[in-house]
Amino acid sequence: MKRLSLILPGVFLLMLSACHSIYEHSVMNNQDSLRSEPFNEKDWRTTQTVYSPEGWPQALEAQIIHPAPELQGLPIMLLVHGGGWQRRSLEDMQSLASYWAKRGFITVNIAYRFAPEYQFPAQLHDIQQAMHWIHAQRSVWNAEQSPVVALGFSSGAHLVSLMASVANQGSSLDVPYGGPLTRPDVVIAGGTPSDLQKWDSGRLIEDFLGGIRKDLPDVYQLASPIEHVHQGTPPTFLFHGCLDRLVSTDHAVDYHQALLAHHIDTELYWLGLRGHMTSFIFRGSAMRAADAFMAKHSIYQ
Repeated sequence: MKRLSLILPGVFLLMLSACHSIYEHSVMNNQDSLRSEPFNEKDWRTTQTVYSPEGWPQALEAQIIHPAPELQGLPIMLLVHGGGWQRRSLEDMQSLASYWAKRGFITVNIAYRFAPEYQFPAQLHDIQQAMHWIHAQRSVWNAEQSPVVALGFSSGAHLVSLMASVANQGSSLDVPYGGPLTRPDVVIAGGTPSDLQKWDSGRLIEDFLGGIRKDLPDVYQLASPIEHVHQGTPPTFLFHGCLDRLVSTDHAVDYHQALLAHHIDTELYWLGLRGHMTSFIFRGSAMRAADAFMAKHSIYQ
């Protein structure tokens, strides 16, 4: 028992050291939010509606918060939840929607279709439709020239990252629902599965893509955001738990490097001693760093 008590602290210190070796390269930004005067909830206009077009395979809802309907030109944020492409709901993103609404964003928190009933690229098509719907609402929101930010976590991060890079590139993923309107001005992506080719099999990935990698190598490649990065990919802020075992840290490292190789402005923010879900739950410092990243790209006009 005495020997075990000596080993356990050693193991913990080893984990802490390994985590720190990654975390020390983080973008360290602990400043308060750039929006020093939050938008008061009593002034918000909140609505819930179906954003998918008539005749779409499934009616899909969006929850919208407009923090100040009397103001013009507020930035817009699309929020896409995680859940392995087959579960969870937009309720997961409600607190984030409120967080950014308090900072002056018109937030659009959406649902999308789930695997295995609907397989890739159905989910991508859904969020592309959401972007077209957002642009159709600009005059209603007094936001004709407002920038659009796309924020997602886990499978939601995968979808917004993929959409951002394939937008207006003419590939099979861009047609027929993509186009220039589906390119956000900035992407914020947490716990991002950037390269689906890193998995050979597994229930979630097989349900999403329709089989194992050996049988569907082209589909695994096509569905990987890292394969579509180009010089027109939007500025991208990544955050990731340095102890994430569900979506391993090399997804973030490799994607960050791919963005840099194409001269895309990008930051990778590591959350120390966080796994996959804890990097979402305890995300405060990452959101503050994302705030600064967006300010650098003139999201707050």
